[in-house]
Amino acid sequence: MRSADMDAGSPATAPGAMRALLAGLAAVNIAAWGWAEYALGAQPVLMASALLAWTFGLRHAMDADHIAAIDVVTRKLMTQGRRPLWVGLSFSLGHSSVVILATLLLAVVPAHGWLDRWHLIGGTVGSVVSISFLLVMALANMDVALTQWRALRAGAGAGAEPSVPGGLLVRLFHPAFRLVSRGWQMYPLGFLFGLGFDTATEIGLLGLTAAHAAHGLGLAGVMVFPLLFTAGMALVDSIDAMLMIRAFGWSARSGRRRMVYNLVVTLASVMAAVAVGLVEAVQMLGDDGAAPAGLAVRAARVLGDHFPAVGLGIAALFLAIWAVSAGLDRLAPARRP
Repeated sequence: MRSADMDAGSPATAPGAMRALLAGLAAVNIAAWGWAEYALGAQPVLMASALLAWTFGLRHAMDADHIAAIDVVTRKLMTQGRRPLWVGLSFSLGHSSVVILATLLLAVVPAHGWLDRWHLIGGTVGSVVSISFLLVMALANMDVALTQWRALRAGAGAGAEPSVPGGLLVRLFHPAFRLVSRGWQMYPLGFLFGLGFDTATEIGLLGLTAAHAAHGLGLAGVMVFPLLFTAGMALVDSIDAMLMIRAFGWSARSGRRRMVYNLVVTLASVMAAVAVGLVEAVQMLGDDGAAPAGLAVRAARVLGDHFPAVGLGIAALFLAIWAVSAGLDRLAPARRP
């Protein structure tokens, strides 16, 4: 059975594969800007709107639900010896498919209330899927953490982890855990996450589309905006997945230090998924009026309004753990007699 570190060195997650994916994404972004130059005629106002749409995509990829979903699935797949290089890209493509579809509809169908109904229904579906998925994946990784803790206390070496965690709750939810066993399966999950259009970036993008379509911009020009949004989001989501592959797959020279590191990052993944899921749940209950607008609801709304900052903090936490662990490992030989 392959360990997470073995998977990190497999062809699909080797540095060469990562560089190839980054080169492809860079080419897609350059091509998208080439289309923008051609379709928008290099008009300053339209090109400024195109830049805004691209930055919307970059910013939206840093939302906490994106970061938490990508991180928790990357950790799960690497624990199972899978190859998670495509997790971030698949998730972003699924999410952006909703944006592209809505933009296309806005360009050809007047928005006589259908967008509001979509937002109401899709927001509920997307929130329920997001909350349920994050909490179930957190449960799966929590069982991995318990296994790692027991092995650490027993003084075991850095052996491979079980491909399917063996706790009672995990066995009960085993069908749910198997929903995502390959990176490409993040596409439908990303689609469901994107149904609600409940972030400022998505609302802003739809506003750009509606405004320019109303002023006579053709379909080819209007579709520049979701394309640039998609290109930017796919780039950042893919980079996040690659960073998490390196963070989860890194191993120190000492078997015990490796086990401590893996336990810490697994617990961090669990806490991030639980925290984001709970924030979304409290927000949804507060918006539905099922709970009073108390301190928890107000705090959840504040965090929800700053989800990109929360997501950036989650990514920074993993990278900080990785950096500290690598630094301690470099210093370890100097401390030995």
